[in-house]
Amino acid sequence: MDNLSERTWPCSVKRDVLQKQEDLRVDGRGCEDYRCVEVETDVVSNTSGSARVKLGHTDILVGVKAEMGTPKLEKPNEGYLEFFVDCSANATPEFEGRGGDDLGTEIANTLYRIFNNKSSVDLKSLCISPREHCWILYVDVLLLECGGNLFDTISIAVKAALFNTRIPRVRVLEDEEGSKDIELSDDPYDCIRLSVENVPCIVTLCKIGYRHVVDATLQEEACSLASLLVSVTSKGVVTCMRKVGKGSLDPESIFEMMETGKRVGKVLHASLQSILHKEESLGPKRQKVGFLG
Repeated sequence: MDNLSERTWPCSVKRDVLQKQEDLRVDGRGCEDYRCVEVETDVVSNTSGSARVKLGHTDILVGVKAEMGTPKLEKPNEGYLEFFVDCSANATPEFEGRGGDDLGTEIANTLYRIFNNKSSVDLKSLCISPREHCWILYVDVLLLECGGNLFDTISIAVKAALFNTRIPRVRVLEDEEGSKDIELSDDPYDCIRLSVENVPCIVTLCKIGYRHVVDATLQEEACSLASLLVSVTSKGVVTCMRKVGKGSLDPESIFEMMETGKRVGKVLHASLQSILHKEESLGPKRQKVGFLG
């Protein structure tokens, strides 16, 4: 395909979307419909928790590693999360060179913003001994394939990996002289589980013409000049928003996109929680179908 065809083809998609009177897109989905989502947890053996999520042609792998460290000075009785995003050059040619590094930094900063509140994760449960010891959760995100709607897919994968995370239970022993000793439980079932009920998911709404769509494909993203990232909890509470793209959004469009994000986000959370609990109920009998299974 020559360069001219590459430039004009997304515009034809845009015309097709705008010409349809029904609530349909070129692939047959409605404006508020997601593509099929595949979720698999516990796919990496040497992590505290992991998950792999495929949404269309977007493939994300997340691993969580719990390590002991020192609490931050400003929050002496809390643990914390660290995010690292690796954009594999095999996912798309755009990730070669500095392109992948810049996008990885942008995604990591977005995740920090989402989790920068007390309600997302109970960070106090990660504290072992105030001002001395705490659990640090290193969340590593690997982009295996990029097929559009990266932020939504990553947020789903992070929530699934945190749900799968198991942290060893710790006892702090103090002798007569006042020195403290930390003892980790050897029992793999004696662990701490994180509550992910309030962990938000991102719903990205792309403005195309006079309409906005969720879970945009690469072709639809090429037609959109502005998108709104809405971080939504399972109760439909918006925790943060971010506009991306060079285009502008009028106040009325932002309000409509927020309402759509809250409505779609609640359904997304309910479906994800159902999948995670169903998968966990299978226990060791669960058949691993991922490439790491």
